[in-house]
Amino acid sequence: MSKKLYIASLGCVKNLVDSEVMLSKLKNYSITQNPSEADVIVVNTCGFIEAAKEESLQTIFELHSQRKKDSTLVMAGCLSERYKEELKKELSEVDIFTGVGDYDKIDKILEEKRDFFSKKPYLIKNEDRVITGSSYHAYIKISEGCNQTCSFCAIPSFKGKLQSRPVEYIVDETKRLIDKGYHDFSFASQDSSSYLRDFEKKDGLIHLIENVEKIDGIKSARILYLYPSTTSIDLIKKIASSDIFHNYFDMPIQHISDRMLKVMKRGAGKDKTIKLLEKMREIPNSFVRTSIIVGHPKESENDFKELCEFLKEFDFDRVNLFAYSDEEGTKAYEMKEKIPKEIVEERLSILDEIVKEKTIKSLKKDLKRTIEIFFDGTSKESELLFSARKTLWAPDIDGEILINDSEIKDLEIGKIYKARIYEIAGDKLIGKIVA
Repeated sequence: MSKKLYIASLGCVKNLVDSEVMLSKLKNYSITQNPSEADVIVVNTCGFIEAAKEESLQTIFELHSQRKKDSTLVMAGCLSERYKEELKKELSEVDIFTGVGDYDKIDKILEEKRDFFSKKPYLIKNEDRVITGSSYHAYIKISEGCNQTCSFCAIPSFKGKLQSRPVEYIVDETKRLIDKGYHDFSFASQDSSSYLRDFEKKDGLIHLIENVEKIDGIKSARILYLYPSTTSIDLIKKIASSDIFHNYFDMPIQHISDRMLKVMKRGAGKDKTIKLLEKMREIPNSFVRTSIIVGHPKESENDFKELCEFLKEFDFDRVNLFAYSDEEGTKAYEMKEKIPKEIVEERLSILDEIVKEKTIKSLKKDLKRTIEIFFDGTSKESELLFSARKTLWAPDIDGEILINDSEIKDLEIGKIYKARIYEIAGDKLIGKIVA
């Protein structure tokens, strides 16, 4: 009888890709959803901000409390890498520690039963992965690390400088996944618009898009995580003209005040940021997503008011709001002008109301319209409802469409249908499949 494996993948989709690499190396194990019967438990941790670190540690403690005798608990990933010396001393619950450089060695690490930390972060080459969570959509990692020097971000300290995957590796992986039935892809990295800049190629992402467009069998694709200082008008135009890549623009701006953008060391000022956003917005059927950090050190009341006014004026489709997290090893950590927690929470609350209105405004654009959707089967909301996603949207983060009627029988998961949208319930569209 094969041994059983339980794996918890925390944090971003880049972590998920790394977890899928580990799964491919542990094919001799049978997967279980019950940690109490697992022989091996692997937690791929996130160490980006305080909330993610707390979630990672809480997951370790919870799984340790459920594990059976003689099982092996492995702590992998960003948090393990970032605080390896402290964690090895403090976390007696963990049997094996490994970081961000050894996902493809997890089988050997388990065999040798020892801690393992490579000096360089792991860059997926041409390895196979076990795709999780979908039978038709897959994430493709295009690079690792980051060359940016944002004041609030510790990622470069443990993920290193930008390492771009060769185009041919990305194309080959996409082709292999298409052969397995996947046809919708999200291409991601820490800073996707800097792709191939480590090879002195300024328009590397355009080059990648052109190569992906030539692949037979790919129906749908989108780019995640553009960076304002490395995103060009030419890149936006290329995405807009593509028959494969959606007009999906995910560009975390973090702030809009020129003063704060300089404090945050974002590399692009207000004028360039707005110019890029306006170019994205003017493209027909475009979808514009961003992220904002609230309460960064030195954020004045005037800076915050400027941010509020901009978010009221500009029609983002989705906005992620984050409270500033004081991270060791960052420039912001050394700044003395910290914003009191109660003020940060108050500002978050104000922005949350603005963002909710923008999300509803975005959803209303599809009311009384017939749109293309991916069918995802029965909804978790109710067995009486089906779940779907607009083909333009990224999985999990942009929302769910509830389907309560269909003119088509024998609906297939992953297939594209047309749905007529006739209602909004909370933050969800409700529709009927018509073709």
